Amino acid sequence: MILTLGLVSALQTALIGAFAGYYLSDSLYDEIGQRALMVAKTVAATPAVIEGIRTRDRAGLNDLARRLAETNEALFIVIGDDQAIRLAHPDPSRLGHSMADDDGDDGSRALKQGQAYVARAMGSLGESMRGKAPVRDRDADAIIGIVSVGYSVNQVEATIQRYNFVLYGVVGLMLLVSIVAAIIIAGRFKRAIFGLEPEEIARLFQERDATLQSVREGIIAINRDGVITTMNRAALDTLGLAPDTPLAGRPILEVLPESDLLTVLASGVPDFDREVWMRNRQMVVNRLPVRQGDDIIGVVASFRLRNEVDQVSRQLTRIQQYADTLRSQTHEYSNKLHTIAGLIQIGATSDALNLIGSEVSDHQALIHLLLEAVPDPVIAGCLLGKYNRAREMGLTLVIDPDSQMADVPDDLPREQLVSVLGNLIDNALEATRQHTGEGGRVTLSMTDLGDDLIFEVEDQGAGIPESERTRIFEKGVSSKAGDSHGYGLHLVSQFLARWGGSVTVDDLPDGGSRFTLYLPKRPDRRDSH
Repeated sequence: MILTLGLVSALQTALIGAFAGYYLSDSLYDEIGQRALMVAKTVAATPAVIEGIRTRDRAGLNDLARRLAETNEALFIVIGDDQAIRLAHPDPSRLGHSMADDDGDDGSRALKQGQAYVARAMGSLGESMRGKAPVRDRDADAIIGIVSVGYSVNQVEATIQRYNFVLYGVVGLMLLVSIVAAIIIAGRFKRAIFGLEPEEIARLFQERDATLQSVREGIIAINRDGVITTMNRAALDTLGLAPDTPLAGRPILEVLPESDLLTVLASGVPDFDREVWMRNRQMVVNRLPVRQGDDIIGVVASFRLRNEVDQVSRQLTRIQQYADTLRSQTHEYSNKLHTIAGLIQIGATSDALNLIGSEVSDHQALIHLLLEAVPDPVIAGCLLGKYNRAREMGLTLVIDPDSQMADVPDDLPREQLVSVLGNLIDNALEATRQHTGEGGRVTLSMTDLGDDLIFEVEDQGAGIPESERTRIFEKGVSSKAGDSHGYGLHLVSQFLARWGGSVTVDDLPDGGSRFTLYLPKRPDRRDSH
C-alpha cells in the first residue's frame, strides 16, 4: 500500500509539476514576446524615431536606440528604413546592411502589410524573442521604416529556471508529504485490520466461510442497523427456507420478527440456551453481541431445532445411565463373587448356593416388576441403575409392587423425566445414608391412574423443616457442603415449571420425608398447574 500510494502520488506530482513547468515556460516566453512587441510599438511611435528615419540620422537613431534599450532592459533595439536597411544597431559594422541578414526575416509583414508581430530567431547577438512593428509617417500616411526589439532567450530561461527551482521545491515537498501520508494511512489501515496482509485476510475469509458452512447449527449475524450480513446453509435448513433464499441485506424483522436480536443489540446483554419459537418451530437459541471497543456493532445468533438437542441429550442420558448401571453392577457383583469364592473355599457350599439363589431371585423379581409396571425402557433403565446404586451404598431401593407407569405421554421428554426422577432418588439415598448409615431404605411408588403421573419417593433421612421446604428448590441451596451441590432440586423445579407439574414435600410418621411429583398428562391440564 505504501508503494502503491507513493507511486500514485509521485506520478500525480510529476504530471502536475511537468504541466506547471511547461505552462510557466510557455507563459514566460509569451510574456517576453508581448513585452518586446509593446516596446517595439512604443519606439516606432516615438517622434524622434520617425524624424530620424525621415532624415536618415544614423548617429541620432543609434544613440536613441541604445538609451531606449537600456531603459527597457532589452538585448537590442534595431531600426531600419522602408527597405529593412539598418539605420541603428548595437554593432556598428552591421549598419547599412539588410535586417534579413540576421534571421532571414526581411520585415515584409511590417513594411508591406503594416502588421506588428512577435518572432523567435537566432541573430548576430544570439537567440532572442523579437517584437517587430512598422514606423508610420503621420504626415505622409506611409510606412517609412521598421523597429525590432529583442530580449535574449537566455534571460527568459534564467527566469524560468528561477521559477522552476521554486516549483520543483514545492513538487518535492508535495511528494514527501504524500509519502508520509501514505505511510500514516497504511499504518492506520493495518492496525484496523489487526496487522493482516490482504492475502491473509482473503484466506481468513475463506476459512470463516468454510467454518460457517460446516457448522450444523444455524448462524445469522446482523449489523447495527438490524440488517442481516451473514448466514450459513444450516440457517436456511433449520428455518425451513429454500437453499437459494436471499437473506443477506434484508432486515431481520422482515425474516425473523420473533428472533429478539434487536433486543440484544440494544441492551448488549448476551442470551444463552433460550428456548424460543421461530417460524412455528421450537428452537434453542444463543445470542451474542459483537463489540468494537465500547460500541455494539451487531449481534450473532446460533440456533438449532429443540428436537435435535433433545435427541442428543437423550442419547447422552442413556449412555450415562448405562455407565452408572454397569459401574454399580460391576462393583456389587465383584463383592458377591469374592463372597461366594470365600464360602466355597471354606466348604460352605450350601451357603454359597443360597446366596446365589437369593441374588438371582432378587434381580429376577425386580426385572419382572419393571417389565410389567414400566414398559418404557428409558425409565426402567433409570430405575434399574438407581437400584444397583442403592445396593452399592449399602441401602435398599424398594419399588412398590403395585406401581404402574405405562401411560406416559409421548411428548413428555424422557431424558428430562429420568433426570428429575433420578435427582429425587439420589437425594433420598444420600439423606438416608447420612441419617441411618448402611441398611436404610428408600421407597418409590408410581401410578399413572387419573389425569396425572404421580411419583412418590420416601426416605429415612432427618426430614426437612417446613421453613426450608420452599428454599430447597432454589439454585445453590443444599444441606451438603461444597459448591457443586444445590442444583438437582433446582433442575426439578425448572422442569416442572415448563411442563406444568408440581411437587410437594411431607414428613413421614416414622421420620424422613416424602417427595410427591405430579406431572399432567394432557396439555390443557398443564396450564392449570
